[in-house]
Amino acid sequence: MKKLAVVIALAAGCGRAPEADVGFVTKWTETHYALIRAERLSPPVAARLTAYAAVALYEGWAVGSDSLRSLAGELNGLDSLPKPDRRMHYDRALVALEAQTVVLRRLVQGGFASTGVKITALRDSLLAIRRAAGIDADTERRSLDLGQAIGQSIAQWSERDGFAERAVTYAVGAKPESWVPTATEAQFRSQSLSAQSDVVVLDDPTGKGKSGALTGERSLTLNRPKTAQAVNTPGINPTVALEPGWGALRHFALAEAGQCPVAPPVPFSPRPGSPFYQQAHEIYEMGRNLTDGQKKIAYFWADNSGESGTPAGHWMSVIAGLAMQWTLSPERAVEAYALTSIAVADAFIGCWRAKFATDLLRPVTYIQRYIDPKWQTLLNTPPFPTYTSGHSTQSAAAAEVLTGLFGDNRPYDDATHITLGHPVKRLASFRAAAEEAGHSRWYGGIHYRMDHDAGRVQGECIGRAVLARVKTRR
Repeated sequence: MKKLAVVIALAAGCGRAPEADVGFVTKWTETHYALIRAERLSPPVAARLTAYAAVALYEGWAVGSDSLRSLAGELNGLDSLPKPDRRMHYDRALVALEAQTVVLRRLVQGGFASTGVKITALRDSLLAIRRAAGIDADTERRSLDLGQAIGQSIAQWSERDGFAERAVTYAVGAKPESWVPTATEAQFRSQSLSAQSDVVVLDDPTGKGKSGALTGERSLTLNRPKTAQAVNTPGINPTVALEPGWGALRHFALAEAGQCPVAPPVPFSPRPGSPFYQQAHEIYEMGRNLTDGQKKIAYFWADNSGESGTPAGHWMSVIAGLAMQWTLSPERAVEAYALTSIAVADAFIGCWRAKFATDLLRPVTYIQRYIDPKWQTLLNTPPFPTYTSGHSTQSAAAAEVLTGLFGDNRPYDDATHITLGHPVKRLASFRAAAEEAGHSRWYGGIHYRMDHDAGRVQGECIGRAVLARVKTRR
């Protein structure tokens, strides 16, 4: 009995507190969504942030796991990561917490001051929860040290993906089929104002106020701008092309840029009755006869920058909801989060490559030129070429991964936009949701049918490629 008492005492002193629950994962995923919205990140930048953040969370929970394996060697450029000492015990929640904190701080460096405060506050609150659960000082220190090392390695990996070098010279084309900006200065200002910024100017979309005609003493005093060097959290100016060099970034999982190619669009023609004209005329007629149900779908999936977590954040919000609805384990949740965010990030790279290679005008431009100069879209058209649809590509990629993980025809509730006044939405399956997300852009007047069809095909290919290459299980 004495020997048993000693063993129990030693075990208690080794910091073997109960495992953290899935709330440790969903707290971070919800925070990712909120940070994307607060920083007004564009969809591709948001997708990149969530992918690196998800890998950091995943790697923390993979430490000491009997089922999860590290993604080192599975992803492009991530050759190795710091490894735990097999002789020692680690608290996986704390490893994930510290890795996540390091990565997020690096990725939002130069952003709003309140963003850094939010990250620190969440870290401290979750650390306090683990201490209350019984983690001893040695296990805490050891776990945080490993998390710090993993986070630093992932942050360094992120800095080699071409993000810093992505700027390219882009000039609006002069051909009749070339994309041209559709947003106005008034839309830019109204979409950029938030609790973080009470003044924005066209040449400084991060929201940094300037003295002069557009602002005053009060604005400069109350405004909490990003720094002028906010390269990781760039502002959005919808009067110019958004991220024309994004397609050159390193993929996370695709072996090469051409692994999931896009078929050419319908040949451009202004001639009435031509296949391209028919593509535009379909959207024109649809926009004139929208049902209330179609309008609701368009608004639900809009996921506008600055108003939401963007399309990438929407799917991460879905995963957070699944974790609670289906009582997923932390391991299952981080696995879904990592694989889905990787597929979404690769989908944005592939989609943006296609967009600026085809450089095709939006429906609103074509319709106002060749069909009806007074026609207007339901939703504001985003500032980049039309082919293919980003919503369709990334949603199909996400749906393919989630279907692979959890099966087809599994209904779920999507509560992402309750704060925007949308009720909880019941969806029949992940693929049905992806199809609805793609269709929503027709209803909004933003995309042609061919944009959705080609984007869906590419997205499905990317989702399957991620599942085939990235092995998460031992």
